[in-house]
Amino acid sequence: MPALLRAATVAFLLTIGAFLPRAAPKSTIEPCSNSNTCSALVGYTLYTDLKASEVASLFSVDPISLLLTNAIDISYPDVENHILPSQLFLRVPIPCSCIDGIRKSGSVSYKTRPSDTLSSISSAVYGGLVSADQIKEANPKADLSDPSVIGVGTQLSIPLPCTCFNNSDNNLPAVYMSYVVKDVDTLAGIAARYVTTVSDLMNVNALGSADIEDGDILAIPLSACASNFPTYAKDYGLVVPNGSYAIAASHCVQCSCGPGSRNLYCMPASLAVSCSSMQCRNSNLMLGNLTAQQSSAGCNVTSCSYSGFVNGTISSTLSTSLQPRCPGSQLFPLLSAPPTVVPDTLFSPAQSPSESGGFPTSNPNVVPSTGAVIGFPPAGGPAGSASGGSSGACSLTNHLSSFPIMLILGLVKFVLSL
Repeated sequence: MPALLRAATVAFLLTIGAFLPRAAPKSTIEPCSNSNTCSALVGYTLYTDLKASEVASLFSVDPISLLLTNAIDISYPDVENHILPSQLFLRVPIPCSCIDGIRKSGSVSYKTRPSDTLSSISSAVYGGLVSADQIKEANPKADLSDPSVIGVGTQLSIPLPCTCFNNSDNNLPAVYMSYVVKDVDTLAGIAARYVTTVSDLMNVNALGSADIEDGDILAIPLSACASNFPTYAKDYGLVVPNGSYAIAASHCVQCSCGPGSRNLYCMPASLAVSCSSMQCRNSNLMLGNLTAQQSSAGCNVTSCSYSGFVNGTISSTLSTSLQPRCPGSQLFPLLSAPPTVVPDTLFSPAQSPSESGGFPTSNPNVVPSTGAVIGFPPAGGPAGSASGGSSGACSLTNHLSSFPIMLILGLVKFVLSL
């Protein structure tokens, strides 16, 4: 074949290949059939410097709740307007609902600004947690015929991914965080960083292998402390990730899940607000207080515990129990000052522990897996499915979408050999 014709043929094939569909990022989907809402998280990396209140507004959450979820000290003056640095990774609390038969958060709303496009809102503003197509599909009444030209001030619903799985993992309390995979991530590194195992992540996300790609969205189970509030309480179902806090009862009560603990501990919040009585009836004990008296039979413990926010009133329960030993001092998650620079924390992208710069695992039982493993759902919850967008057949779609590209490369190789 003449050199000029061969070069032209190669250029033509490569041009066609540039427009062929690429493998869509995978996302874990949880089917559902009820109206229950659970506590969930999304992992979010700031695309620019933003005030805490700005980040909270992007996700329609309370800024105090956002800060406490990340164990950031809220006692600093005007902490809601503290400027958080670009590239800071945060865990954002969101309610996870059942919408159109799958779990997602339908409470997030975004008001468009000049130069916004569906692509920039998807990739920059929300860090790949939602695709441009998903935003368009969730807003059928908005004028989005040209995704690159959106009217300023258009109110958009942002359907963020989330999972509940009964707020349990292997029959223990858990909160699930939707995490966007970065190009430096490995499943082993993510497992080490979030104190879980490769096999657990594979089971939760219904993965056939440990291979993950940039842009995939994983559901990561985080150990947590669960509440036992009555169903009629406003904060029914409160679950707090280990090592963090939650604010409840209109900023009057602060709950925490201490290091390595499974017991939710609630006490009066430090915020100066008007609150109803937090003293247990027929007792001098305030919320979070206890008395302990050692006896020959064990330790008699009397405690005043928070039992939910009911009809605008703080509900408390006075209980007495005989325990084998008296409880020690309450352990609290370590609070950090509002960050001004990006710290090297446990919540940033995770390389494999064996790679340069990876986070070393303290658990020798966490073994990186590269082979195919049969996936099982997390105990107590339905099976997740790996999906691109809203389809449950993404694994097949991903493999098929790479076939045309392989065909083009094969043709190029054939032409060059002539």
